[in-house]
Amino acid sequence: MKLGYFTMPLHPVGRDWRKTLEEDREAVLLAERLGFEEAFIGEHITDLAETITSCLIFIATLARDTRRIKLGSGTVNLANRHPAATAAEIAMVDTLLEGRFILGVGPGGLLSDAEMMQTMDEDRNAIFVEAMDHIIALWTQEPPYRLRGRRWNLTTERTWTPDLGMGGMLKPFQKPHPPIVITAILPSSNGIAAAAERGWTPVSANFVHPWVIKTHWSKYAEGCARGGRAARPEDWRVAKSIFVGDDDAAVRRMISAPGNPFAYYFRNLQRKAQRTRGNAFFKHDPAVPDEAITDDYLVSQLLIAGTANEVADKLLAFREHIGPFGTLLYVGHDWSDPAAMRRSMELMAEKVLPQLPS
Repeated sequence: MKLGYFTMPLHPVGRDWRKTLEEDREAVLLAERLGFEEAFIGEHITDLAETITSCLIFIATLARDTRRIKLGSGTVNLANRHPAATAAEIAMVDTLLEGRFILGVGPGGLLSDAEMMQTMDEDRNAIFVEAMDHIIALWTQEPPYRLRGRRWNLTTERTWTPDLGMGGMLKPFQKPHPPIVITAILPSSNGIAAAAERGWTPVSANFVHPWVIKTHWSKYAEGCARGGRAARPEDWRVAKSIFVGDDDAAVRRMISAPGNPFAYYFRNLQRKAQRTRGNAFFKHDPAVPDEAITDDYLVSQLLIAGTANEVADKLLAFREHIGPFGTLLYVGHDWSDPAAMRRSMELMAEKVLPQLPS
């Protein structure tokens, strides 16, 4: 099993934005030093808690400070972006990283982003698919471009000047384009199957229950079969919130205090999801009443915490339940206690990972 990193990120509203950006960069740099294989970064444009507004800009700031780790968008929210501008930015980031880039894409699920971008009442999945078709065409076709769609018509027919290069678009470093992944949240999602049919791979979200994650593999396998290729467990990434402490006291101190970063994280996401998808995916059993979804319940159900040996045992049980997967994405949380959060990453890489299947 490979070890990666994933952060949305999510910080308490009101924290100094300079400090949270520094903290999020430090976490990725620490992941590289510890041997994490890859790191995915999320984005939102209208959220005072999720404070990376462009994952591509953030990743670009890491291009010269990292050497080995692959950096991924988690995700570029395509319903909020123009496909030509996005294609150009991704191509540049992939080139700055000399191919150490993984393209995570999605429509974007935050309602306030949709309201701001005036797509709240539209089919955002359809916008996403059209945007991806345009982006891939811009990377694989030669100018002048003649791309037609329901939302965008992209062309440089009137301005293409070959000897000047005007009207052409630069290509990504990786050919024909970076590997593409999508996030998976909904149970038995047909979107996973459609993506797999196109050769894309899934990242299962960390804020849903194992019963949801377990359904993602069958849909991925279904899509791979339709695409004429074998579904490989090593291509499946699963994100999980984890805290590793040196002893029981360190674990209790981090996960039991009121407003601890894990409770804050899950409660923030639960309240947002309640406005769209409801609470079902935050429950281990549909019979659990909504009022039972307390901070303690969310932490107990969605966080794997303990000493190194305890976390290894819990991760092995988790993997046994959902099935084999290739990469475990350790999820980044606010560093309310920087020393403890750094130590958790160290223990995860040095003490837990060696106990997991290779």
